[in-house]
Amino acid sequence: MNLRQIRIALWIAVAAALVGVAAMRLLPRDAEVSEAAFRPAFSLPDIAGQVRSMEDFRGRYLLVFFGFTNCPDVCPTTMSEVAEVMDDLGPDADRVQPLFISIDPERDLALGLDDYLAAFHPSILGLAGDAEATRAAAASFRIFYEREEDAAAPDGYTMSHSPALYLVGPDGDWLRQFTYGTPAPDILKDLQERL
Repeated sequence: MNLRQIRIALWIAVAAALVGVAAMRLLPRDAEVSEAAFRPAFSLPDIAGQVRSMEDFRGRYLLVFFGFTNCPDVCPTTMSEVAEVMDDLGPDADRVQPLFISIDPERDLALGLDDYLAAFHPSILGLAGDAEATRAAAASFRIFYEREEDAAAPDGYTMSHSPALYLVGPDGDWLRQFTYGTPAPDILKDLQERL
Protein backbone atom coordinates (compact mmCIF):
# COMPACT_ATOMS: atom_id res chain seq x y z
CA MET A 1 0.00 0.00 0.00
CA ASN A 2 1.33 3.41 -0.89
CA LEU A 3 0.90 6.59 1.12
CA ARG A 4 -2.14 7.73 -0.94
CA GLN A 5 -3.96 4.44 -0.33
CA ILE A 6 -3.23 4.62 3.40
CA ARG A 7 -4.70 8.15 3.58
CA ILE A 8 -7.83 7.06 1.71
CA ALA A 9 -8.26 4.06 4.04
CA LEU A 10 -7.87 6.31 7.10
CA TRP A 11 -10.46 8.81 5.78
CA ILE A 12 -12.87 5.96 5.11
CA ALA A 13 -12.36 4.72 8.70
CA VAL A 14 -12.97 8.21 10.09
CA ALA A 15 -16.14 8.60 7.99
CA ALA A 16 -17.42 5.20 9.14
CA ALA A 17 -16.78 6.12 12.79
CA LEU A 18 -18.65 9.41 12.38
CA VAL A 19 -21.61 7.64 10.79
CA GLY A 20 -21.64 5.17 13.71
CA VAL A 21 -21.58 7.94 16.31
CA ALA A 22 -24.36 9.82 14.51
CA ALA A 23 -26.49 6.67 14.33
CA MET A 24 -26.05 6.06 18.07
CA ARG A 25 -27.12 9.62 18.86
CA LEU A 26 -30.23 9.27 16.71
CA LEU A 27 -31.43 6.13 18.48
CA PRO A 28 -34.51 6.77 20.59
CA ARG A 29 -33.81 6.93 24.33
CA ASP A 30 -36.26 4.05 24.85
CA ALA A 31 -33.97 1.75 22.90
CA GLU A 32 -31.13 2.49 25.32
CA VAL A 33 -33.36 1.91 28.34
CA SER A 34 -34.73 -1.38 27.07
CA GLU A 35 -31.22 -2.70 26.45
CA ALA A 36 -30.26 -1.83 30.03
CA ALA A 37 -33.40 -3.37 31.55
CA PHE A 38 -33.22 -6.66 33.39
CA ARG A 39 -35.37 -8.64 35.79
CA PRO A 40 -33.82 -9.06 39.21
CA ALA A 41 -34.97 -12.00 41.32
CA PHE A 42 -34.79 -13.18 44.89
CA SER A 43 -36.15 -15.89 47.12
CA LEU A 44 -35.65 -14.82 50.72
CA PRO A 45 -37.60 -15.25 53.96
CA ASP A 46 -39.17 -12.32 55.75
CA ILE A 47 -39.03 -11.95 59.53
CA ALA A 48 -41.95 -14.37 59.97
CA GLY A 49 -40.13 -17.00 57.90
CA GLN A 50 -42.36 -16.68 54.83
CA VAL A 51 -40.24 -17.01 51.68
CA ARG A 52 -40.79 -14.01 49.42
CA SER A 53 -40.01 -13.58 45.74
CA MET A 54 -40.69 -11.01 43.03
CA GLU A 55 -44.00 -12.72 42.26
CA ASP A 56 -45.32 -11.75 45.71
CA PHE A 57 -45.09 -8.09 44.72
CA ARG A 58 -46.34 -8.20 41.13
CA GLY A 59 -48.39 -5.10 40.37
CA ARG A 60 -46.46 -2.92 42.85
CA TYR A 61 -43.35 -0.81 42.53
CA LEU A 62 -40.46 -1.96 44.69
CA LEU A 63 -37.86 0.22 46.38
CA VAL A 64 -35.08 -2.26 47.16
CA PHE A 65 -32.07 -1.61 49.35
CA PHE A 66 -29.29 -3.99 50.38
CA GLY A 67 -27.87 -3.15 53.81
CA PHE A 68 -27.23 -4.21 57.40
CA THR A 69 -28.38 -3.05 60.83
CA ASN A 70 -24.92 -2.11 62.15
CA CYS A 71 -24.36 0.22 59.21
CA PRO A 72 -23.28 3.57 60.68
CA ASP A 73 -24.45 5.95 57.96
CA VAL A 74 -25.54 4.80 54.47
CA CYS A 75 -28.28 2.39 55.60
CA PRO A 76 -30.02 4.58 58.19
CA THR A 77 -29.83 7.61 55.89
CA THR A 78 -31.37 5.67 53.01
CA MET A 79 -34.07 4.13 55.20
CA SER A 80 -34.96 7.62 56.45
CA GLU A 81 -35.33 8.80 52.83
CA VAL A 82 -37.53 5.77 52.05
CA ALA A 83 -39.69 6.49 55.11
CA GLU A 84 -40.18 10.09 53.98
CA VAL A 85 -41.13 8.92 50.49
CA MET A 86 -43.67 6.45 51.87
CA ASP A 87 -45.22 9.11 54.12
CA ASP A 88 -45.41 11.63 51.27
CA LEU A 89 -46.99 9.18 48.80
CA GLY A 90 -50.24 9.41 50.73
CA PRO A 91 -52.93 7.13 49.27
CA ASP A 92 -50.50 5.89 46.58
CA ALA A 93 -48.25 4.34 49.23
CA ASP A 94 -50.04 1.00 48.88
CA ARG A 95 -48.74 0.79 45.29
CA VAL A 96 -45.12 0.81 46.50
CA GLN A 97 -43.35 -1.80 48.63
CA PRO A 98 -40.00 -0.91 50.20
CA LEU A 99 -37.70 -3.90 50.80
CA PHE A 100 -34.56 -4.08 52.91
CA ILE A 101 -32.46 -7.10 51.97
CA SER A 102 -29.92 -7.95 54.65
CA ILE A 103 -26.35 -8.56 53.53
CA ASP A 104 -25.45 -9.65 57.09
CA PRO A 105 -28.46 -11.88 57.81
CA GLU A 106 -27.21 -13.89 60.77
CA ARG A 107 -26.22 -10.86 62.81
CA ASP A 108 -29.21 -8.77 61.61
CA LEU A 109 -31.72 -11.40 62.70
CA ALA A 110 -30.04 -11.70 66.11
CA LEU A 111 -30.11 -7.92 66.54
CA GLY A 112 -33.78 -7.63 65.57
CA LEU A 113 -34.10 -6.66 61.92
CA ASP A 114 -37.85 -6.11 62.29
CA ASP A 115 -37.42 -3.64 65.16
CA TYR A 116 -34.67 -1.83 63.26
CA LEU A 117 -36.86 -1.34 60.19
CA ALA A 118 -40.02 -0.51 62.17
CA ALA A 119 -38.12 2.41 63.69
CA PHE A 120 -38.00 3.94 60.21
CA HIS A 121 -41.39 3.01 58.74
CA PRO A 122 -43.89 0.18 59.27
CA SER A 123 -44.15 -0.54 55.54
CA ILE A 124 -40.47 -1.48 55.09
CA LEU A 125 -40.25 -5.25 54.77
CA GLY A 126 -37.03 -6.94 55.85
CA LEU A 127 -35.74 -10.02 54.07
CA ALA A 128 -32.88 -12.13 55.43
CA GLY A 129 -31.86 -15.46 53.95
CA ASP A 130 -28.87 -17.73 54.19
CA ALA A 131 -25.52 -16.82 52.62
CA GLU A 132 -26.28 -18.55 49.32
CA ALA A 133 -29.70 -16.93 48.85
CA THR A 134 -28.26 -13.53 49.80
CA ARG A 135 -25.45 -13.88 47.24
CA ALA A 136 -27.96 -14.91 44.56
CA ALA A 137 -30.20 -11.90 45.28
CA ALA A 138 -27.24 -9.51 45.23
CA ALA A 139 -25.95 -10.96 41.96
CA SER A 140 -29.41 -10.63 40.45
CA PHE A 141 -29.49 -6.92 41.32
CA ARG A 142 -25.86 -6.59 40.22
CA ILE A 143 -24.72 -5.23 43.56
CA PHE A 144 -21.49 -5.70 45.48
CA TYR A 145 -21.05 -6.55 49.15
CA GLU A 146 -18.40 -8.17 51.31
CA ARG A 147 -17.41 -8.56 54.92
CA GLU A 148 -14.49 -6.39 56.08
CA GLU A 149 -12.59 -7.00 59.28
CA ASP A 150 -12.64 -3.90 61.51
CA ALA A 151 -11.55 -4.14 65.13
CA ALA A 152 -13.42 -0.92 65.99
CA ALA A 153 -16.77 -2.21 64.63
CA PRO A 154 -19.28 -4.31 66.59
CA ASP A 155 -18.24 -7.99 66.53
CA GLY A 156 -14.95 -6.97 64.87
CA TYR A 157 -16.29 -6.55 61.33
CA THR A 158 -18.38 -4.35 59.09
CA MET A 159 -19.92 -4.78 55.65
CA SER A 160 -18.91 -2.96 52.51
CA HIS A 161 -21.75 -2.69 49.97
CA SER A 162 -23.28 -0.88 47.04
CA PRO A 163 -25.20 2.06 48.52
CA ALA A 164 -27.90 2.63 45.88
CA LEU A 165 -31.66 2.29 46.22
CA TYR A 166 -33.20 0.28 43.37
CA LEU A 167 -36.57 0.82 41.73
CA VAL A 168 -38.30 -2.21 40.21
CA GLY A 169 -41.51 -1.87 38.20
CA PRO A 170 -44.83 -3.65 38.77
CA ASP A 171 -43.94 -6.18 36.07
CA GLY A 172 -40.62 -7.06 37.72
CA ASP A 173 -38.32 -5.04 35.42
CA TRP A 174 -35.47 -3.08 36.96
CA LEU A 175 -36.23 0.57 36.20
CA ARG A 176 -33.42 2.59 37.76
CA GLN A 177 -31.24 3.15 40.74
CA PHE A 178 -31.13 6.18 42.99
CA THR A 179 -27.57 6.96 44.02
CA TYR A 180 -26.78 7.32 47.71
CA GLY A 181 -27.86 10.73 48.94
CA THR A 182 -30.71 11.20 46.45
CA PRO A 183 -33.16 13.38 48.39
CA ALA A 184 -36.57 11.93 49.21
CA PRO A 185 -38.40 14.61 47.14
CA ASP A 186 -36.50 13.48 44.02
CA ILE A 187 -37.38 9.83 44.63
CA LEU A 188 -40.99 10.82 45.31
CA LYS A 189 -41.22 12.86 42.11
CA ASP A 190 -39.92 9.94 40.03
CA LEU A 191 -42.42 7.56 41.62
CA GLN A 192 -45.37 9.93 41.26
CA GLU A 193 -44.64 10.33 37.55
CA ARG A 194 -44.86 6.54 37.19
CA LEU A 195 -47.92 5.90 39.38
